[in-house]
Amino acid sequence: MPPFSCLRYNAKLPILREHIMETTVRWTGLSGMSFLAETGSGHAVLMDGAPDGGGRNLAPRPMEMVLLGTGGCSAYDVVLILRKGKQDIRGCEVKLSAERAETEPKVFTKIHFHFIVRGRNLKPGMVERAIKLSHEKYCSASIMLEKTAQMTHSYEIIEDSDFPSEHA
Repeated sequence: MPPFSCLRYNAKLPILREHIMETTVRWTGLSGMSFLAETGSGHAVLMDGAPDGGGRNLAPRPMEMVLLGTGGCSAYDVVLILRKGKQDIRGCEVKLSAERAETEPKVFTKIHFHFIVRGRNLKPGMVERAIKLSHEKYCSASIMLEKTAQMTHSYEIIEDSDFPSEHA
């Protein structure tokens, strides 16, 4: 019996729908290595392989999607935490650079996150705390990847005095 079937179909174990995430990934055809992914929330994204693997470089590679999803997850947390802390954040960018294992499975072995946070009078301690909370408590993606990859973080703060504050 497959390991998930007992959880999914056992009437004695309730399935909490809010804890289930679903997606469908379809190979788009015989002439390449493109895949169309459709999420349970109704969005679609295309993925493709490198030309040396039969792809045509039409879209991000699946492992790039893992990396960009991790960046999005972490940046989301940082913005949310700083907003809740009443910080006047105006922008947040995170640049990720990663190394992968040389042999199969080519998991990520090192990932560096560099945050560029823009705002007015941002407190460095609060920015640092937001990044730490994301990576230690809230960002499921980076917490999973931390099982195989050494994670490092850096940040810079850019003062933005061009626009009126939303907290004034």
